[in-house]
Amino acid sequence: MPGHMRARIRRWLDAGRRRGFTLLELLVVLLIIALLAGYVGPRLFGEVGKAKTKTAASQMKSIANALDRYRLDTGRFPTTETGLAALMTNQGNVTGWDGPYMSSEMPADPWGKPYVYRSPGDGGKDYDLMTLGADGKPGGTGEDQDVVSK
Repeated sequence: MPGHMRARIRRWLDAGRRRGFTLLELLVVLLIIALLAGYVGPRLFGEVGKAKTKTAASQMKSIANALDRYRLDTGRFPTTETGLAALMTNQGNVTGWDGPYMSSEMPADPWGKPYVYRSPGDGGKDYDLMTLGADGKPGGTGEDQDVVSK
């Protein structure tokens, strides 16, 4: 390659290195990023709430299975007073207890609160197992909605 072409290419490359972005270009890029974050952010946070609700349902299914194994061994479900702790330790020397019935510690719900357990349950059910959602209060919608075991 002839010398004058190499010099021309070198000058063009040097000019590109010295140029930076203008303030206007930076502001446009920041505006685009802010618009994308404003559009995508709320959708992602909504998905986090749905994931926590699904996690709660999955954990309650595991607890319900442990409750069924407890009943098979002892002939009854734990009382409301002994609660879910009866799945981990023999509360009151229950005859036939062969636990622990959970492979690890009793999980808290995805919002960090203990699961609500009552036996007997409402409407003639053997027990009620639920979480009160993010707000910790009965009722609610979205992430605050109660999740009840089936």
